[in-house]
Amino acid sequence: MSKFGSRFAVLLAGALASGLVLAGPSAAAPLFPGGPEIPGLPEIPLPELPGVPGLPGAPAEPSVGPANFSAPAISPASGEVVGVAQPIALRFDEPIGDRGMAERAIEITTTPEVDGAFYWINDSQVRWKPTEFWPAHTQVTVNAGGSHSAFSIGDAVVSVADDATKQITVTVNGEVVKTMPTSLGKPGYETPNGTYIVGEKRRDMYMDSSTYGVPVDSPEGYRTYVEYATRISYSGIFVHAAPWSVSQQGYSNVSHGCLNVSTEDGKWFFENVGRGDPVIVQNTAGGVLSGSDGLGDWNR
Repeated sequence: MSKFGSRFAVLLAGALASGLVLAGPSAAAPLFPGGPEIPGLPEIPLPELPGVPGLPGAPAEPSVGPANFSAPAISPASGEVVGVAQPIALRFDEPIGDRGMAERAIEITTTPEVDGAFYWINDSQVRWKPTEFWPAHTQVTVNAGGSHSAFSIGDAVVSVADDATKQITVTVNGEVVKTMPTSLGKPGYETPNGTYIVGEKRRDMYMDSSTYGVPVDSPEGYRTYVEYATRISYSGIFVHAAPWSVSQQGYSNVSHGCLNVSTEDGKWFFENVGRGDPVIVQNTAGGVLSGSDGLGDWNR
């Protein structure tokens, strides 16, 4: 056999061993000068490599557009630990004309991945919250126009105040840890239903009816010293100690809208429920807390 013939035999044997069938048109160019005609091998596509940007099958790079605002204030701030109902708030130094452009310039990254959406409070404040409560212990980073925040979500501490039973039930990560009798808003001052968000907490304070338009010296007026006050609405609804209504707690509603509890229970709530934790009020005759209340974001 000639030198070229032996080389062809070796090539053919290798092709058969690999499972390739070599066949083609007679017009194919000869593989070797003067030798038999062998068509070109079929082109084998390269597999896609997922997870590497720029290669086929890789996820798209996240796109963050140019900012049409100066560095905003971001809340929660870096290092904070907040509850599962806490929204992200960005406050700008100037009114925003193109809201869509501003949203595209805000990068929110979560671990694990969490779906959510923006909503605007006014032209200089936008908020973002998850579609459902944050998963406990989520890590969140926000970058916007040179501002940065990295905060985390704590345990899922959820309180439910039910006017049907006049009890507040507190769960932590799905397990009941506390049940306390309460007295909600009396007729004419019914506590609104809905999901509230815990805001500030005050060890003690004076509650004054004139702050919402009822003179202190009127029949329904008051200026009362209270302890262990946990705010759950901008409109003045608190969970607080009310030793004067202990005999009604669990049985009837006598407050002006707040959730009255005993001093012992008020202290426990103050110490164990924190900013961003949800308080869900249900089965009252008070309508629904406004979504524009400031701590009523979940009712939008």
